[in-house]
Amino acid sequence: MPDTDYTSALVDGPWRHEFVPANGSRFHVATAGPARTNGDRAPLVLFLHGFPEMWWAWRHQLTALAEDGVRVAAIDLRGVGASDKPPSGHDIPTRTRDVAGVVRSLGHDRAVVVGTGTGGALAWAMAALQPAVTAGVAALASPHPLRLHVPGRRLLTPAARRTLALYQVPSVAERRLTVGDEVARVLAAGAARPFAHDIVGRYREVMRIPFVARSSVESLRWLTRFAARPSGRRFLAALRRPIQVPVLQLHGSADGFVRTETADVDGAALARDFRFEVVDGAGHYLAEEAPGEVNALLSDWLPHALGH
Repeated sequence: MPDTDYTSALVDGPWRHEFVPANGSRFHVATAGPARTNGDRAPLVLFLHGFPEMWWAWRHQLTALAEDGVRVAAIDLRGVGASDKPPSGHDIPTRTRDVAGVVRSLGHDRAVVVGTGTGGALAWAMAALQPAVTAGVAALASPHPLRLHVPGRRLLTPAARRTLALYQVPSVAERRLTVGDEVARVLAAGAARPFAHDIVGRYREVMRIPFVARSSVESLRWLTRFAARPSGRRFLAALRRPIQVPVLQLHGSADGFVRTETADVDGAALARDFRFEVVDGAGHYLAEEAPGEVNALLSDWLPHALGH
């Protein structure tokens, strides 16, 4: 199949597509809700997608929260969708600087950061590495990253462990993501129920944008290897700091990748203001599989985080 270009990520809808500078790169952000006015210091709500998704994973939340009068934005992370695709910087510390820069470029001092899957790990890290810009953290299908330091069998399902092992082989995952059915396989393995063909097709098309597959896989590889590096050990040390902002952690009871039983252990220990909810019958892709439940939980929790 031929490559596609970045415009395939610019899906039309009740949102605005913006391109903003941050940390030496240009990022695509879909924004919705009321425009910021002079003197308005209300935090932004910024959504971070997981793998193999893009900003569009948050389409249901963008529309619902914007209708409630919340200022929201969903970013294409470094290397994904319509954002720039530099060859390096796929580690979490660099990407937290990306996110902090996007918040400021959108005219805000702080944001409630909401992430899912690998984007959830990034949201957790924002509280540790970018506390000045982080007003709250919501993590979906994503235990606190300290859980990544425990034996894999206690955290991940066999399907997740097989996928991560495959992705350690150079070029194999990138090839499968762009010319094979790997995007469909990953979505099916994590979800409780199959995704519609048009949704799978959109993610597959965006994954074929040049360099997106490589960037996406490199971010996953970093998560599996960071503990062996000096920079990774510094990252782990930073993660052990108490979290001073409100935290909401959501997990699907039928998550195909992350075990539910101990998903809240580290978050509950580190966050002083912590709420954990299990969404019954939902899989790994909560925002898309159970949008009504996720929207209701976010709407209930966000006033507390935004007013903190």
